[in-house]
Amino acid sequence: MLTPWRMFLWQMALNIFYHIAKASLCLGGQDIFATVRENSPTGEFIANLSINGDLGANSIRLCLTGDDADWFYLEGRTIRLNSSLSKALDREVLGSVLIAVLTCYENETIRSRYRILVEILNENDNMPHFLEDTIQPRFISELMAVNSMAFTVKAKDADEDTITYVTDTSSPDASYFRIDLPNSGMVILDKPLDFETKSQLQVVIHAVEMNTKEKYSTTATVTVNVLDGDDQYPQFLPCSPVYEDGDHTICTNPIYTVNITETDEDIVLYFSPGPIHAEDGDKDIQTPLVYSILSGDDNGRFTIVNQTGEITLKHRVENRLLTPSFRLRIMAAQANDPKKYSVTTALVHVISENRFAPYFNKTIYKGFLIENSSPATLVTTYGNQVLVVQAIDGDFRDGINPTIHYTLQPMTGRHKLYDITQDGIVIAKTDRLRAFDRHILEVIATDEESGEVAHASVDIEVLQRGQPVPRSPFGEERLFGDMNAGMAGGIAGLVLIVAITTLFIFLWLIKRRRERQDPAERGAIALGKHPNVEARAPISPRHVL
Repeated sequence: MLTPWRMFLWQMALNIFYHIAKASLCLGGQDIFATVRENSPTGEFIANLSINGDLGANSIRLCLTGDDADWFYLEGRTIRLNSSLSKALDREVLGSVLIAVLTCYENETIRSRYRILVEILNENDNMPHFLEDTIQPRFISELMAVNSMAFTVKAKDADEDTITYVTDTSSPDASYFRIDLPNSGMVILDKPLDFETKSQLQVVIHAVEMNTKEKYSTTATVTVNVLDGDDQYPQFLPCSPVYEDGDHTICTNPIYTVNITETDEDIVLYFSPGPIHAEDGDKDIQTPLVYSILSGDDNGRFTIVNQTGEITLKHRVENRLLTPSFRLRIMAAQANDPKKYSVTTALVHVISENRFAPYFNKTIYKGFLIENSSPATLVTTYGNQVLVVQAIDGDFRDGINPTIHYTLQPMTGRHKLYDITQDGIVIAKTDRLRAFDRHILEVIATDEESGEVAHASVDIEVLQRGQPVPRSPFGEERLFGDMNAGMAGGIAGLVLIVAITTLFIFLWLIKRRRERQDPAERGAIALGKHPNVEARAPISPRHVL
């Protein structure tokens, strides 16, 4: 219904703009104040007329005029709503009040004029909607303080209902944000941001009607892009992880190492792992770094390029026995903030000059195993001796280089069946091997100081239980290794008889040939002459000129 103050204002307007004329047949009329609900159907009752005149008389005529007159029609002394399916009564389109004028004519003369004011009562026929510019993707620095306002969302309702805002706590990133004042739409940061862990978040927000029974609502998803802030310290590479949890990794700085000799001077050092290099922990910022040697430069023996971290040995080492190694402390600091820095260690070992590369004294080593259920067994060689695969280095008097590291590489696709100690002893997982298996492995000997390598192969056969290991590569055990002892003995005896018989026949033929030769021929042969050369008398010394 109309409030008293609205009725007063409308009455004032009528008195100012309209003259109320009264005639004998149009008496009793008055201004009409009524209400109608939004979306009401056609023919909905608006008000009854109070004119006393006989509307059926030819001298009386009523007429509706004004901007909103087409929303009404007269049915006798009743005013009804003139709506349709294509012309719905929509308060959000038409406004809150419809105004028309009822004019009473008598014999074509205006006798009275009345104002019709109809308030459209609101129906909750609209859902709230977010303003697009308030739910666009946001960009927030990871350095934003917790409890700060991250952004504000705003929703509108055409029915002018009161809106409250809530975050969807079931969404994956809901823990990062909260709304303290439900009617404000201000979204508060509830948890520290970390660009290195998560660079994009999704926050789901509901806008809900608070003062209606329907509680219509709408939902929006706001994408929050986390901007990298300068909160990480430099990190030397490669990273050596000590802790990993999903996307979060904690690393330690590597220790760089390099070998030099007493003869080295004015050379750039190439470290392992290398090169010496650090990066800003803030990947999207990548602040330039400055390198320096904090300690261990030995009065300028070592220098570093501040921009690249390249280290140079300026002066040779006089005596490696007195100074076998150097320990450098390297710092990488942000150029724009020296307080953000990281420190690592670089070790420089002084070694003797390397003149000889390591080598194996064999290309192929032969190994044997006897089938058994033991979890591990040493591989043996001929004579059932322990197989030792060891490289020789001529830089050492005894040929044994203690810095050589041995590794096995399967050459037949096998793996994890064999291992090798740093003394060159091969160990097999016997319980996983079967008789008649044969494996060929590659042994790599690496001089960890010089980086030089040597290669050899190991040919390993798995023998049956009870089968002896051959004594030598050419022994009869090797010849008959795949036969049983009785058969091998029989064959060996037969071979011996054939050999003796052949020898007797050969000697008998020689004897017969000698018996057939005449004495002169035998003498010639004895004197070393060819039998076809004629024998002559010896020449006397006096005949010699």
